[in-house]
Amino acid sequence: MAAVLGLLLALSGMVVISAEKYPSPSPPPYHYKSPPPHPPKEHYPPPKKHYYYKSPPPPPPPKKHYYYKSPPPPSPPKKHYYYKSPPPPSPPKKHYYYKSPPPPPPKVHYHYKSPPPPPPKVHYYYKSPPPPHKY
Repeated sequence: MAAVLGLLLALSGMVVISAEKYPSPSPPPYHYKSPPPHPPKEHYPPPKKHYYYKSPPPPPPPKKHYYYKSPPPPSPPKKHYYYKSPPPPSPPKKHYYYKSPPPPPPKVHYHYKSPPPPPPKVHYYYKSPPPPHKY
């Protein structure tokens, strides 16, 4: 990458000096105090390195197998149990009911008044006797 940049700048007319080849003799313009040394960490375990492994690619989807369903095996013959059928129901018995004679009417004693007297006989009197009958 640095070589490509150097080539591009050199072509454009600028001179590029690699910092790695020619270290600068002058110290940096600002001097920073180095931080105080840390106390020794004997009781701390060294930090664990985490290794990240590339997970394997997921397995390819299973190939579809088309299985054609075979016809089911013939079922064993069914057992037929023959039971004796009950006899047909007998026709209902006819009951002949004879009508008993009606009870005699209760005897009622009617008290009638005495019958009215017969009408009086009417006697027709003719002046002359009736003509004799001819036989």
